[in-house]
Amino acid sequence: MVYHLGAISETTATDGDLVWATNVELSRNLWHWCTNHDVRFIYASSAATYGDGAIGFEDDLSLPALERLRPLNLYGWTKHAFDLRVARAVAAHRPHPPQWAGLKFFNVYGPNEYHKGRMISVIKVKHDEVAAGGPARLFRSTEPGLADGEQKRDFIWVGDVVDTMLWLLDSPHVNGLFNIGTGVARSYLDLANAVCDAVGVPRNVEFIEMPEPLRGQYQSFTQASVSRLRAAGYPGQFTPLEEGVRRYVQDYLTQPDPYV
Repeated sequence: MVYHLGAISETTATDGDLVWATNVELSRNLWHWCTNHDVRFIYASSAATYGDGAIGFEDDLSLPALERLRPLNLYGWTKHAFDLRVARAVAAHRPHPPQWAGLKFFNVYGPNEYHKGRMISVIKVKHDEVAAGGPARLFRSTEPGLADGEQKRDFIWVGDVVDTMLWLLDSPHVNGLFNIGTGVARSYLDLANAVCDAVGVPRNVEFIEMPEPLRGQYQSFTQASVSRLRAAGYPGQFTPLEEGVRRYVQDYLTQPDPYV
């Protein structure tokens, strides 16, 4: 099996040629290689394909459903473009790998992400702020009627993600496009409070203005529908946010060696 997780995931990327070559053409080449060599293929899609979430977060592989999606940034558009290529190939009964699955990852966090620069999880960023003695800094809301800190995302512990990928390895009959999230949206304020609690300091949150490059590209709400993953037979349970944050902070970030 090939697990293809590499991509330019920076949501503010602007080099369209480079992002297309990395996120679409490389994926297409690997799809064809796996098809020609009878190798199973699991690739990373993204919750960024859903855009502002106005039409929901259903991992529907049908072309009419996919063609309605409107991602907010170049990263989301390229991930969506490859999902469409896969869906069209499957609908047309063209050759494909003996098993394939596209995984729409939501907000993954956990150890071994330290190389990701600005795309590192917000839990790690908030931990560093709090551990240095400052407040956890969150963006002010730009959505009318939405309070500061009440922007919500579906945060998923990396161990749960690994479990789903290993389950696919053991389930060669399972094919499709699947959301990989918990099915429960939690607020950034919940997250910041959980980080403070895990570090063992009083809760302290400061709100700052959203950077201009993120305005109009920011998802204020994501929540995975996991019904298709469950219908396919996945039995695992998902780690609650507070427990995942505690595990990340206390078992990794505060240890001399933060790696798995």
